[in-house]
Parts: sequence; structure tokens; C-alpha cells
Amino acid sequence: MAAPLSEFDLWKKTVPVPRTFSDPLEHRAFLKFRLAQAYRIFGKYGFDEGVAGHITVQDPIRKDCYWFNPWGVHFKFMQPEDLILVDQAGKIQENESGPSRWLNGVAFLIHSAIHQARPDVVCIAHSHTTYAKAFGTLGILLDPLTQDSCAFYKDHALYDEFNGIVDDIEEGVAIANALGSKKAVILQNHGILVSTESIESTVYFFISLEKCCQAQMTADQAAAARGIKTRLIDPASAAQTYEYLGSELWGNFAGTPEFDLLEQEEGKRFEYVPAPKETA
Repeated sequence: MAAPLSEFDLWKKTVPVPRTFSDPLEHRAFLKFRLAQAYRIFGKYGFDEGVAGHITVQDPIRKDCYWFNPWGVHFKFMQPEDLILVDQAGKIQENESGPSRWLNGVAFLIHSAIHQARPDVVCIAHSHTTYAKAFGTLGILLDPLTQDSCAFYKDHALYDEFNGIVDDIEEGVAIANALGSKKAVILQNHGILVSTESIESTVYFFISLEKCCQAQMTADQAAAARGIKTRLIDPASAAQTYEYLGSELWGNFAGTPEFDLLEQEEGKRFEYVPAPKETA
């Protein structure tokens, strides 16, 4: 007799599964559409900092290549046709890329190192958001302080160095090593980076991590003012909560409404028109 399904297994059966594609060209077109949307969502949240910040996605056809934003284009302006495809050597792929070919070298050094070290990662996001920058000056990890912060319980790391602007591959590799197999890393004096198996979950966990940094600093300040300590979630409960809220499935499910909202606001949804087949 088969063992009864756990609560988590039962829950997984009720959550909508991520979209799949049989046509790799349609898959590529969808990921580009989604990636451009992710930039516009970041722009809406104020996650831009001048020309800093970047989100990348692995190409589903050429898995040794990644889609980047053209440097200097505002997040709120980003469209699929603007994106540039870059290989592991940093070479822009001329036939697939948008009209602006200005690649952010810092973005390439960080993201390419992580994509190469983590073949399971599809999407990576990094930016210099306000609360993450402030939290990063403390040199600590998140506490299991709230239900939401449990999504990162034992699944985020700290890169406790700041060596200036990333200008060599060794620094990118060091950040990738600090991240390890986890979904997120807090970069000391710098910001945060999130890496997952989908654009939707990366966007969700990035937004959530920024809010968790804000919540912990707010709670710590309030506790200090009262001469008390914050009350943390016990390890067993934190781990059980993580099983649900820290999963890739949850991240994809929870992140999708951000894209649905953007589509409602913009009146723009994904439509794929295959290229006409060449006749002999």
C-alpha cells in the first residue's frame, strides 16, 4: 500500500504548474517577453539606480548564451526587441540582439559566473535597492523573523567583502562561490542577488527579500527602542514554512500575479507569430 501523501505533496498538486513549450522558438520569444516585463516591474518598484542593476535569463536554445538588457536603457522602457544575447565569452550575438549593443561589463562578470556555476539557474536578478543596501552594511543574514523571511531560511548567503566595482572575472566567481547552491546572496555594501529556475520566481523572491530586509531593520530598531529582543520563529517551524514558501513552485506561483497586473495595466500580452517557413 502506497504511503499517504504529505501535506506539501497535496499542496503541490493544487498549484498551477509553470507554462511549458514544445516549440523552442516560442519558448525563447516568451522568455524575452517575460524578461522585458521583469525590467518594467523593477522600474515600477523603483529598483533602478541610474544604469545599475540587471536581470538575465538563460536562452532555451543556446544554453551557453544569456539575455541581457542593453546598458543605459531605463528599466521602464525595456522591450523584448531591445534585449541582447551574449555568450559565455562576453561576445554579443549579432543576429539575435537588439539595436543597442552596449553590454554592462559588471553585469556580465557577475551573471556569467553564476550561470556557468549553476546550470539549474534560469534567471538572475541583482540591483542596488534601498533596504537591501542598508541591510548589507550590517554583515549579517536574515533572521527567521516573519513568515515571509522563512522563504530564505538556510537558503541565502552573505558575501562579506566589498572590493569596489566588479571589474574582473575573479570577483564574479567569488560572488558565485558565496551564493553556492542557495537562491539568494546579500552583498555587503552593495545590494542583493537572487537566482532561481524561472523569471517569475526570481522577481517574486527579489521583491520579497527587499521587503524582508526592511522588516528586519524596522523590527530591530523597534526592539532596541524598547530594550527587548525580537522574537524569532523556532527552527522546526521555520524549516516547515520554508518547505512551502521557499520552493521554486511557490515562487513561480506567487510571482505570476505581478506579471498579470502589468499586462492589465499595459494592455499587452504575449502573442507568438511564427516566422514564415522558407520555400524551396
